Amino acid sequence: MKKRTARALWQIQLNAAVRQYGLNYSKFINGLKKANMELDRKVMSQIAREYPEVFKQIVEKAK
Repeated sequence: MKKRTARALWQIQLNAAVRQYGLNYSKFINGLKKANMELDRKVMSQIAREYPEVFKQIVEKAK
């Protein structure tokens, strides 16, 4: 799988995960940057799948 394809998949997964909390992907990423949280999309996608409670805390900080 090419990197751009993998990145697009992570973005889709993150968008689906953050919509549960009333955000969309772009607002979530913008909130992370404002909160100075530097997690890459691969790691965040993995956290969203495997550790939903931790992901919820990340989303709350990004709001």
